[in-house]
Amino acid sequence: MAPRTGSRLRTVAAVLRQVVGETRSAPPSDAPDDRERRRARAVRGALESLGPFYVKIGQMLSTRPDMVSPIMIEELQNLHDEVDVQPFSELEPVLERNLGPDWKRHFDDIDVERPLGAASLAQVHQVTLADGRPGVIKVQRPGIRDTVLTDMALLRKAARLIARAAPRFSAVVDVEAMLGGVFDAMEPELDFTKEAANMDRAREALRGFERLSVPSVLAATEGVLVQSMAPGVSVRKADPAALRDRDRLAVSRELIAFMYRSYFIERVYHADPHAGNVFVTGDGEATLIDWGMIGRIDQRTSMRLLLVLMAVAQNDGHGLAKAWVEMGRTTPWSDIPGFSQDMAALVPKVATASLEELNFGITLTSVLEKSTRRGIASCPAVSLLGKSFANLEGSVRCLAPELALVDVFQREVPRIVLHMVREAGSPQASARRLLEATLTQAGASEQLRALNDDIADRALRVQFSEVVPTRSQGGRSGPHAALALGALALYLDHRRRKA
Repeated sequence: MAPRTGSRLRTVAAVLRQVVGETRSAPPSDAPDDRERRRARAVRGALESLGPFYVKIGQMLSTRPDMVSPIMIEELQNLHDEVDVQPFSELEPVLERNLGPDWKRHFDDIDVERPLGAASLAQVHQVTLADGRPGVIKVQRPGIRDTVLTDMALLRKAARLIARAAPRFSAVVDVEAMLGGVFDAMEPELDFTKEAANMDRAREALRGFERLSVPSVLAATEGVLVQSMAPGVSVRKADPAALRDRDRLAVSRELIAFMYRSYFIERVYHADPHAGNVFVTGDGEATLIDWGMIGRIDQRTSMRLLLVLMAVAQNDGHGLAKAWVEMGRTTPWSDIPGFSQDMAALVPKVATASLEELNFGITLTSVLEKSTRRGIASCPAVSLLGKSFANLEGSVRCLAPELALVDVFQREVPRIVLHMVREAGSPQASARRLLEATLTQAGASEQLRALNDDIADRALRVQFSEVVPTRSQGGRSGPHAALALGALALYLDHRRRKA
């Protein structure tokens, strides 16, 4: 074991021992719920003390009622990634390493006394650039990258141990895949050039939204990010009464619509859109900040998830159950009829509810809990999606609690479906389908030939020549192959013309 890994493992073990000690110190007279709350507070404190990666894991667990208790969820929802302010002088070596020994010439002024934010991964300060523009500088804490990478390695090993020790649980909850999603999402937080690329991509995706923006990237290196100042205040501190109703509702609808398009069209989404990462101005414009944690979703999963939400919007519990099962995986003990009944009871409660009446993100996690209980393995991507959705809901609730997410979703569905139809009809998709059809036909032919040989070995005379064309008959797969190659040629020509 590497020295750093061994040292970090000892730190984690010491914190866990402290959690166990605090839990055991509970008075015998404590009620079970009181003991659980004491344990939950100890776990939350432990995660916060261990740093950013464990905080992210805890935040994700707060959306997994199939893995932790309701009391634990309530406590984990209060997790925050705030630490003591680090003296700016300790960050200067990072600035020198990333911006060069003359890094100070880039700035006219830096507010070193009052950081805008102090998280375990980075510290943020307000600056005035050399050309007079106001901005923000985000500096990675010294040594934090190695700490997070070590934590990732330790938790991968822990996930494998869980898989071996609890195979039945692991058949339904793929802990390693779930952690892998968090690892991938957090990668840009360890390299600010990737976060800057995320911001540039998001800015392009925001074209067409009148009220939404992303800060401009002014400079980016692995450990330092300089960006424009987000106007306004975070929605957590905003006073909804100070905004006109028209502006308040319009910006909230745009926030929700943007996230829906992120999930289903871009398939790259902000995984941490909590109330501190959304800034709003008095005239109802919003800026999304902190693009370090990004989720990605593949085409098939996004289409299945769209069917899930469409089923909710159409008050179709059985349709939701079907789409959810197809998005995940069944086990030998899956109870699909029972899950379908669960959804038939749940969906009518959420189909038309407003944010005041119901937390739609938590509803998504309720589906997770019920599917796990029924022996159905949910898609690993759902954990991060659920976190993102719950964060978004919390942000919008600060501005427009009366808004129903389903209403915005129904407005966005035609655009999303049209995009998916165009995507399915693209030259790439057409070529792929033809190739898959050719391979399927060829595979079936091979299976029939094998069966023919098997029967011949048993001295049974069955003639398959009418079913499986031989090479001497010219072969019937030729036209299929020609079609596939023709489609590929068309696609390549299409690409050439675009170049």
